[in-house]
Amino acid sequence: MRILLADDHALVRDTISVYLKAEGEAEVVTVPDFNSAMETIRDNGPFDLILLDFSMPGMNGLEGLRLAIRHAAKTPVALLSGTAPNRIAQEAVDAGAAGFVPKSMAAKSLLNAVRFMVAGEIFVPSTVLLATDEPTSDGLNATLSQREKQVLSGLCRGMPNKEIARELDLQEVTIKLHVRTLCRKLNAKNRTQAAMIARDAGFE
Repeated sequence: MRILLADDHALVRDTISVYLKAEGEAEVVTVPDFNSAMETIRDNGPFDLILLDFSMPGMNGLEGLRLAIRHAAKTPVALLSGTAPNRIAQEAVDAGAAGFVPKSMAAKSLLNAVRFMVAGEIFVPSTVLLATDEPTSDGLNATLSQREKQVLSGLCRGMPNKEIARELDLQEVTIKLHVRTLCRKLNAKNRTQAAMIARDAGFE
């Protein structure tokens, strides 16, 4: 398998590509934004599958998906997202996407999904189709305290707890407590997923 993975989050790119290379024996080309993805499709194709982050720079959501599908010829194109909104998943498939892959998926399930889409099938997990609640920026602002929003901003910038604590002049243990609270409020499994959920909701 030859896969193009486009995501502006370095941790996501590294984690997914390393696993697909090790377990799926795939060749994975990674890029950090939509413009780079389009250049790579044009100059370094063909690929067996193209995975695009829904909220990366230049993507413009479904507009970028449609553009990539037009330029990818017969290569299946799928969306990656830190959240799993039913509306976006359905609209992506309706627009011609090969699937919708939540970044919260277990590694083995992700590999199976990739193989499924490479084989020409459409993949959308049942948990996505059943999801109804989609976080919004307004909703986050209303739900989180000012301090929680400051900590969440640090998470979205990829800062470790120590750096967030230094920036806010707080103890590191206090930041850990805020991160735990944020994960609970955002229904996130960890700090990385919390940041993804916030970014997809338009939080800045």
